[in-house]
Amino acid sequence: MNKKILIAAAWPYANGSLHFGHAASLIGGDVLARYHRLCGDDVLFVSGSDCHGTPIAVEADKRGVHPSLIAEIYHKEFIETLIDGLGFSYDTYTTTTTENHAQTVQEIFTTLYEKELIYKKTEQLPYCISCTRFLPDRYIEGECPKCHFENARGDQCDNCGDLLDPHDLIHPKCKICGTLPEWRESEHFYLKLSVFADDLKKWIEKSEGWRTEAKNFSITMLEQGLHDRAITRDTEWGIAIPLSGYEQKRIYVWFEAVCGYLSASKEWAQKNGNPDAWKDFWCHTQSFHYYVHGKDNILFHTIIWPAMLLGFHKDFHLPDRIYSSAYLTLEKQQFSKSRHHAVWLPDFLKNFDAEPLRYFLIANGPETSDADFSWSEYAVKTNKELIGNVGNFINRTLSLIRANFPDGVRLQKNVEEYQNVFLDHIRESFSLVGAAIEQGNFKDAIRSVCALTDEGNKFINDTAPWVSVKTDKEKTIGDLGTAAYAIHCLSILLQPFLPRSAEKIARAFGITLSEVWKAPEDVLYVAKEVEPFYKKIEDSEVETQKALLGGLSSQT
Repeated sequence: MNKKILIAAAWPYANGSLHFGHAASLIGGDVLARYHRLCGDDVLFVSGSDCHGTPIAVEADKRGVHPSLIAEIYHKEFIETLIDGLGFSYDTYTTTTTENHAQTVQEIFTTLYEKELIYKKTEQLPYCISCTRFLPDRYIEGECPKCHFENARGDQCDNCGDLLDPHDLIHPKCKICGTLPEWRESEHFYLKLSVFADDLKKWIEKSEGWRTEAKNFSITMLEQGLHDRAITRDTEWGIAIPLSGYEQKRIYVWFEAVCGYLSASKEWAQKNGNPDAWKDFWCHTQSFHYYVHGKDNILFHTIIWPAMLLGFHKDFHLPDRIYSSAYLTLEKQQFSKSRHHAVWLPDFLKNFDAEPLRYFLIANGPETSDADFSWSEYAVKTNKELIGNVGNFINRTLSLIRANFPDGVRLQKNVEEYQNVFLDHIRESFSLVGAAIEQGNFKDAIRSVCALTDEGNKFINDTAPWVSVKTDKEKTIGDLGTAAYAIHCLSILLQPFLPRSAEKIARAFGITLSEVWKAPEDVLYVAKEVEPFYKKIEDSEVETQKALLGGLSSQT
């Protein structure tokens, strides 16, 4: 029976363009989805644009437009960037503004409320006299009481990652006008998070395969004690509360957005004509769930969403693997919209190919520790590793076959010992790469693939087919058949990481990606004209891009 694999990738806020850091935290989901499809598993890869919450409302206020316009603009851009540009293979990429999502969120809210896991409470909330409104969490900023970061938000500190209440902030102020708020009473709904502490602790302690930081951070939060959290806010932008008398309040985004994994699964099932198909992924004991996000989202995926699932329905599947990435910096500095220190993905994709960026973010991204993107290093990775290593092995092998054996070559039935050593390494790579991907070790996985091209280049150098073809054509056919077989296997191994490169390799042999799984031993490798795999990054381009940092961009 095929495995049922759910891959839940974080939903980016639709309040601005995406940069490299966003892509770095999400690309692991696409690697997992493509890999498990190659394994023959049933995959459901879901995500979408997070269109509610104060980040969108704040941006709308700045521009003097309705939040729905901001959300619509960036949702469309995210599709162009993530799917059309970077090639993410979502089965469903949706938004939190659909009726289906609203119904799912309200169903979860109602069920938890009826079980008395959500309750009402009157609290003192910040009210801005100047703006004449209550300030949702992201409309208020101040000093974090724990790490003393000066620009902590009212819901979470971006520096230490700790959850906060507006009351916790030192020297709070309105984000819009800078006014010191006063405190006024307002009734809201709270999630009784504290009652789930024991169940969550048992579940987290027995879980396996999580990124270390995710597990340690979650255990620390439990040891500090869980506090009930308000899940509604005084705002008119978001999902309506399914109870009368609360028309001016909405379900808050941190509760609502994580429900998107379930609502997106239901949307996928509806669109595929089988409305109950989502249950195979969510209610089946043999299903397997990966959650992929940045480390600032750990708490929502390891504490809050699992608690909601435990309270909502006992048969719902909890996360199996938590793959949270660390932070990516740019030229040793944090990405900053206000300082224009960023490379926005839409701008990048207008001028550069997506495949080398995919390679960089997988091979050098912030998988388990913070990492840095520099234009100089990006040029090295593209020019030396992709062009000089991967592209070189493929191009020189195909050129030799095309020049000397236009009718093609095959992998020989009886191979020499030196050929068999290379072939054994190729075959071993499938299990090595697969295991690394499943364990979330994407860096190790892609390095194992690239190690084959290192060995392939050495194999071509050692066998020197351009020399042997003059005296021993049979040996040359055997050597080139071995190298062609290696390239065929590369077209399979590269698919989770560099899908468009894999397609080019297949086309170079006149086959499609759907055909590469046919027994490579029986393939006649007839080399076609080779498409350019990657474009060299010139020194002048590196200097131009560095000079743009801190200057004007599309995000001004």
